[in-house]
Amino acid sequence: MLPVVALVGRPNVGKSSLFNALLGRGEALVSERPGATRDRHHAVLRREGTGLILVDTGGLGGGEDPLAPAIARQVERAIAEADLVLLVLDAREGLLPQDREILDRLRALGRPAWAIANKAETLSAEAELGEFAPLGLARLHAVSATHRRGIAELEEELFLHFGARAALPAEHSERPRIAIVGRPNVGKSTLANRLLGEERLVVSELPGTTRDAIEVPFERDGRGYLLIDTAGIRRRARVVEAIERASVVRSLQAIESCDVAIAVLDAQAGIAEQDLAVIGQVLEAGRALVIAVNKWDGLDADRRERQVAEIDRRLRFAGFARRVFISARHGSGLGELWAAVDRAYDSAVRDLPTAELNRILAAAVAAHQPPLVGGRVPRLRYAHQGGRRPPRVVIHGSRLGHLAAAYRRYLENVFRERLGLEGTPLRLQFLEGRDPGRRPRRAGGWRAAARASDA
Repeated sequence: MLPVVALVGRPNVGKSSLFNALLGRGEALVSERPGATRDRHHAVLRREGTGLILVDTGGLGGGEDPLAPAIARQVERAIAEADLVLLVLDAREGLLPQDREILDRLRALGRPAWAIANKAETLSAEAELGEFAPLGLARLHAVSATHRRGIAELEEELFLHFGARAALPAEHSERPRIAIVGRPNVGKSTLANRLLGEERLVVSELPGTTRDAIEVPFERDGRGYLLIDTAGIRRRARVVEAIERASVVRSLQAIESCDVAIAVLDAQAGIAEQDLAVIGQVLEAGRALVIAVNKWDGLDADRRERQVAEIDRRLRFAGFARRVFISARHGSGLGELWAAVDRAYDSAVRDLPTAELNRILAAAVAAHQPPLVGGRVPRLRYAHQGGRRPPRVVIHGSRLGHLAAAYRRYLENVFRERLGLEGTPLRLQFLEGRDPGRRPRRAGGWRAAARASDA
């Protein structure tokens, strides 16, 4: 197992900036405002066949932040898991009483620690490190995460410290990436914690508790996954703070990079326009989709019947997605939910044999001829797979440019049913002759379909 290195410290000393600088990419959300990081954030730092697991954490000693106790529990869990703790300090502000209190916690937990004096852009090395010498830690490093000063040297020291323990496994299998998405306060983090079997993410009744997209590797029934908890996506007009805008961007990036999105709805609040927009983002990205209707246990029989009818009506444009009624708090329905996730992922990445596609196409045309175009019958000659995530079927023929939208939907439904695809969009691309460069035609997108569902 790879060594674990946790970055801890008081708020706004630059832990997330240092985390990003070591990784060489913007993995964690960074803000000038204290308290931007609330959950543990893991990533693998790789170098020439070796690797370390870096853990970014929230700031300890968050003052009046109502989530400070929950954040502190997350930090203490990160410390308990760590093989080495980097105590991040602010070289500009110097050594503060809160820094000593955090070091006392580390010593009480028995974890080895190094001191990292961040924001050391202009001071001399003696000035940067001398003030922190009384901490009595084995190693002191002066860095500037923003300007990447001292980052390469710190990385070198980390890999030398762990030596052969940091060797990456010879074989690595890709884990399906599962993103939990939705508007704020529908229970995304509660669902993630329930699936993971631990209080891995901060949960609160306050909307907007999750601010970053948090990735957690885990296993279920012997299969590995990467679970991504995301910040709630609100309407753009209601996103006022810069940090919240960044959180929404992170959530949208998580949708783009995932294999399957679990869209969480609040059964007690009903379907809002923003729920439709979030699901629409998943469809536009072409990602597999499972709809989790949360807080189902709090509804009586009459309200459940009304909610099912509303979901059927308003989510008709995403009819391929399995809908699972769950209680994230109590754990009901989660087995069915994860079975739907597996089916959606397997459908999204399936190989579709060309011979089977052509048999389906021939049978579909024989059962229902396409309508005339300009007085002539369109010819659908052959089909093959053009891509995955989502599956794309390329159909070659003649006079396909004006093929009726209803007939396109008919073909999509036939292919989906005969192939047994569940939970994934299916793209049909129609090409005249043998021109492989034409882009698939789109008929209005999810918004038009959603409006049609509401009609």
